[in-house]
Amino acid sequence: MSQLLILAAEGEAENPLIPPIPELVIGLIAFVIVFGFLAWKLLPNINKVLEERREAIEGGIEKAEAAQTEAQSVLEQYKAQLAEARHEAARLRQEAQEQGATLIAEMRAEGQRQREEIIAAGHAQIQADRKAAASALRQDVGKLATELAGKLVGESLEDHARQSRVIDRFLDELDGKATTAEATR
Repeated sequence: MSQLLILAAEGEAENPLIPPIPELVIGLIAFVIVFGFLAWKLLPNINKVLEERREAIEGGIEKAEAAQTEAQSVLEQYKAQLAEARHEAARLRQEAQEQGATLIAEMRAEGQRQREEIIAAGHAQIQADRKAAASALRQDVGKLATELAGKLVGESLEDHARQSRVIDRFLDELDGKATTAEATR
């Protein structure tokens, strides 16, 4: 048992989890040297790279925001131009419809005027043809009446003055009979 106590006392003195003090001091000095070297050489480069990345990211964000703002501005301009173009197209359609309606009204008026002219010319032509036919008919009827009257009377009615009087009287009688016949209907 006594040996066990000696071993236990020796075990307490040399704990493997607690390093000896000289090793602890040498390890601490080596850590400070390595940390100082890294802080002196490597830390500025790391900070520089991190700063460049941060600036690049911030610059990218600023550029993206600027691009987004510009895109929004262009979109609003496009929408305004599109609305203006639609408004202009509607105005042009309205003007075209109004011009079309005016043109149709003018063409109708011109057609009506031409129709009236054609009808008036037709009536005038019919009246002229009627007068010419009546005159020709009078002459033909007068000739026939003169010849018939000459045969009935047995005399020649070649005298123009006498012939005209006889024809006029005969035609006036026919006109009178025709007028009374139309009035009785």
